[in-house]
Amino acid sequence: MGTRLLGATILLSLVDVLQAFAIEKKGDVFKKTACPAFLIFENVAYLTDMTFELPCKCKPEETSSVVWYFQKELHSHETTVLTDFNGTVTVDSSHIRAGSDLLKRFSIRMFSLIVFRAQERDSGHYLCGTKGGLFFYGYDVDVQPSRQIAVAFLDNDQHVQEDHTEKEFTLFTTFWDWTRCDRCGVRGEQRRIGLCYVQSAQLKPRYRTALPNVTSCGSRAVPPRFGPLIPLRSPEVAVRSCLAACPEKEVPEEGVQSISNIVYKLGKKPWLPRVPIQYHKQPPKTDLVITCPGARPEHAVAWDKGSVRLYRSYYLVGLRKHMRLFIDHGNHLHLRQVRRRDKGTYFCWREGELVAGFQLSVTFQPRRQRGPSDPESIFVMRAVGISFAVITVIFFLIHASHYLSRVFGKPAKV
Repeated sequence: MGTRLLGATILLSLVDVLQAFAIEKKGDVFKKTACPAFLIFENVAYLTDMTFELPCKCKPEETSSVVWYFQKELHSHETTVLTDFNGTVTVDSSHIRAGSDLLKRFSIRMFSLIVFRAQERDSGHYLCGTKGGLFFYGYDVDVQPSRQIAVAFLDNDQHVQEDHTEKEFTLFTTFWDWTRCDRCGVRGEQRRIGLCYVQSAQLKPRYRTALPNVTSCGSRAVPPRFGPLIPLRSPEVAVRSCLAACPEKEVPEEGVQSISNIVYKLGKKPWLPRVPIQYHKQPPKTDLVITCPGARPEHAVAWDKGSVRLYRSYYLVGLRKHMRLFIDHGNHLHLRQVRRRDKGTYFCWREGELVAGFQLSVTFQPRRQRGPSDPESIFVMRAVGISFAVITVIFFLIHASHYLSRVFGKPAKV
């Protein structure tokens, strides 16, 4: 017991030392980085549902905590405070959903603001400062929509969008690096995400960009008169095939693989990957969304149903009308109106490694025979009894009125 207590004490001390070291290193950065005399905004762009981090790149050395603010438009009277005044708000990213508001999708870590699953409405100005309203650093965040993203499958000789040139500006796509191959040992796919950017000499000078006269299409540096023309271009993604080798420990021996194929054909249990498997029961005619554990939209993620590869070239959302099974641009697998034939084991690849399985079973609720003591039966019998009594009373009232009218309504004899 004493040994365990001593080990826990040493571990806690080590954590404190590492945290102090991290704060000291962060302090060195602040000593080297001077805050600008005139607040400017650094332009950054992301795709919907991505998670991003905004570091507070400068602050006075004596400042021990920061406060983050959000403004949709610069100098707006509507300002959202994204942190408590101690700068210590943290959240669990596993509980974050796309429909959550901004205050539920952020975290403060080491003076940096982390926004989970960003949405279009999160575009705007983010400012790092103090409780008293002294600002150190600012960002111009542009979250571009993925619902109308342009897709190019390079294996099918499709091409990315051409640049669009107007009199005062040019629209073009800036692509990120290719992702890793999303599978190993078999044919996989790679993605390359491209965001919309604009080049113009008319950009507002208060915004800092990586290249002169170039900023993202949704930036506040773009003059308002360009607004109607910016939607002419959408973000895009390019997809191509790839082949990557698996680590030796993950590849079964050739003889074992052959035997497993034979066993599979005989209708017995085939060789299955050694990955964690989650079991789930889903009612029929309902919608289901499966998420790959630990995956983000910018990761290389692939899905299989058993031994069937669900390639994006056929299952990417928007390729066909009325798709029941599809993969969205956030790497989630969707099953609409679940049917009996959808049952099976769905496997998830992340960054070229098979990481998890999801065994789905479709459950049909049998109709339960109601007895006389069930609340539903009691309610029905009570309603029927009350209705019968009301009808009976009305029937007797009608006959009584007819009888009385005949008895008292006869004319007197002379």
